[in-house]
Amino acid sequence: MIELSLQHRFGAPGWRASGRDEGFALDARIDAPGEGVTALFGPSGCGKTTVLSAVAGLLRPQQGRVVLDGTPLLDTARGICVAPERRRCAVVFQDARLFPHLSVETNLRYGLRRAPAESGGPSFDEVVALLGIAHLLGRRPAALSGGERQRVALGRALLARPRLLLMDEPLAALDAPRRAEVLPFLGRLRAAARLPILYVTHALDEVDALADHLVLMQEGRVVASGPVEALSARTDLPLAARRDAGVLLSCTVIESGPEGLTRLGFDGGTLVATIHPGAPGTRLRVRLRARDISVATEEPRGISMRNVLPVTLAEIRPAPEPAEAFLRLDAGPTPLLARVTRDSVARLGLYPGMRLWALVKAVTLDHRAAGPS
Repeated sequence: MIELSLQHRFGAPGWRASGRDEGFALDARIDAPGEGVTALFGPSGCGKTTVLSAVAGLLRPQQGRVVLDGTPLLDTARGICVAPERRRCAVVFQDARLFPHLSVETNLRYGLRRAPAESGGPSFDEVVALLGIAHLLGRRPAALSGGERQRVALGRALLARPRLLLMDEPLAALDAPRRAEVLPFLGRLRAAARLPILYVTHALDEVDALADHLVLMQEGRVVASGPVEALSARTDLPLAARRDAGVLLSCTVIESGPEGLTRLGFDGGTLVATIHPGAPGTRLRVRLRARDISVATEEPRGISMRNVLPVTLAEIRPAPEPAEAFLRLDAGPTPLLARVTRDSVARLGLYPGMRLWALVKAVTLDHRAAGPS
């Protein structure tokens, strides 16, 4: 369990060097699970990195507590402030920060040398295999691509055998192809590390791929916190203002047909998609965007859409755009969101409790790395 309570105001002498606007205040309370990935998500400047810095010991907040598995790393009221090097928090930054004069292997073994003698964790060979970097061991960082450097930085952090892994937008400096290259390795690390990870990002696809628990931040405060699937279905949060807003479904591959389509099962029905995430039994997450869902008051026939789900209209809520509305639809126990025009609500005479059919095109479904087991 990770317990954070942090209060800090930028504005004291030296605030300009921090890059913060005068008067910015962090007042955040976060309780995160003791395993899996907790993503700190929000716009630039909302305080995500400040939280990470306070946890790592790189910033001492004016008031606060940082407790990891019952052990206080910081308690300003009691005068406790464990030195950064004794907190056993490994940090992966946007830039890999590898030693340029050392080979990949020596960079990795530097992390291993920092691991406490009694600590357990994956071996050198296991980390190398996990991140697919065996062919890079003899190279220097200058001879690596951006994605390769980040994979080596991840390996070095993991080999230090930390109690907590901190990642500060580790993919932000990479272009789209390199981000796509590294994301699967982050997913593998998430499954293999078996330690809590605090992951700072403002990229929703990274949240979809990696996060178990989500902390939404805005202007130095926590707006909401909880399981990522539950928060994705809420229309009262800043996520709903995004054009890619929608629910995140945990699915399992049922079968892949000869026509190139894949059947996915979720707790509430099945979906047909054009994606090919793996063999039957493969677990994945699918973002079902609200803008990609239409509704019908009668079961449609003679249409190209492969996904026609019987649902119950649970709620009609306002959307950020005045001419639009959100429909919360219940597909069995699973909530879905549809974004429609207010004109459609009136024209179809929609009301809570009404039986509807949700229509989803197979070609609109995107998948991410394997979801939590």
